[in-house]
Amino acid sequence: MIAAIPIAWLQLIHQRVRFAVTLAGIAFVVLLLFMQLGIQDALFESSIRVHQSLQGDLFLVSSQYQALTSQQNFPRSRLYQTLASDQVESVKPLYIQFGKLKNIETGQKYAIFVFGIDPGLPPFSSPEVMQNLDQVKSANFALFDRDSRSEFGPISERVEKGEKIQVEISQFGEITEAKRFEIRGLFSLGTSFGVDGNIIVNATAFLHTFEDRLAEEINIGLITLKPETNPQQVRASLIANLPKDVQILSLADFSKLEKRYWNLRTPIGFIFKIMVVIGLVVGIGVAYQILYSNVSNHIIEYATLKAIGFKNSYLLKIIFKQALLLSTLGYIPGTLAAVGVYAIAEDATKLPVVMTASKGITVLFLVTMMCVFSGLLAMQKLRSADPVDVF
Repeated sequence: MIAAIPIAWLQLIHQRVRFAVTLAGIAFVVLLLFMQLGIQDALFESSIRVHQSLQGDLFLVSSQYQALTSQQNFPRSRLYQTLASDQVESVKPLYIQFGKLKNIETGQKYAIFVFGIDPGLPPFSSPEVMQNLDQVKSANFALFDRDSRSEFGPISERVEKGEKIQVEISQFGEITEAKRFEIRGLFSLGTSFGVDGNIIVNATAFLHTFEDRLAEEINIGLITLKPETNPQQVRASLIANLPKDVQILSLADFSKLEKRYWNLRTPIGFIFKIMVVIGLVVGIGVAYQILYSNVSNHIIEYATLKAIGFKNSYLLKIIFKQALLLSTLGYIPGTLAAVGVYAIAEDATKLPVVMTASKGITVLFLVTMMCVFSGLLAMQKLRSADPVDVF
């Protein structure tokens, strides 16, 4: 096997231009796989950014809840009914709805996710939000997500310079008067595939902005338990005692439900899987071409080796080594390119497109299997090499 490595390498570099083109092709497939996996992970991770920023032990949502952006609500009385349990310390309501925010420079309106909170019962764990709670006690003040996309204009930049920035928020559908807010603070939450930006106002201002919303319609209820209580036991007890129009979830289950929606109930998750398969098929074709060409161009040499006593297993090891060399050499530049593209994509989209060790291992495994499979296909030509026919 050791002796086969130089032979495998020499055959690969015998036609240097073709070898370089093949490595470029495999590197492109590596980049393609990294981008597909990176964007898919960004979809799932960005979808639960809000969930992870909430402070609560259990979460109360509508039984019809599908995803945060679908905005199902439940009666406020259900939230207070949880206080009947002597293990519940407090409950906090959270209102959410899409509104339209006017770009401060162009006047163009874009969809923004609006959170209505009770400053006395803050639902977010973010230190930036907690430090600015006094600001949103006024119905005319708001906090803006600095990680929102650029469609809304340079709000964050101008606030950080100390300027007083007024924004207008209106509801979708009906033609209603827009509500004006002064941005009195910034926080960091981030965007997702369904949300381009976020803004926090107090609950009273929220209900004035969205006139079709009732104070009794809560989107998410945050339940804080007393110390040294068992969340699963409390959850089971609350489920048994509350009406079936709500469901109670742990943070893990709440996040899992959100991810499942984006993976199974939208076409995005399916599309990503198909694109990964297509990338692998393209890579198999690229690797197969050079491996098959190597076998075809050196068929006389292979036949000679067979004629002097080398077995098929020895010759097959050469092809196998070539496949491993191609996968390794193509993986390195592809990974380096992916790191750079990830940085560009994260900056442009504000999505968590992040390189991780798990992605690197997954792509290396996929590319190795891709090249090995290509080698298996090319080996069929080698098996048919008969010294008698060749000479």
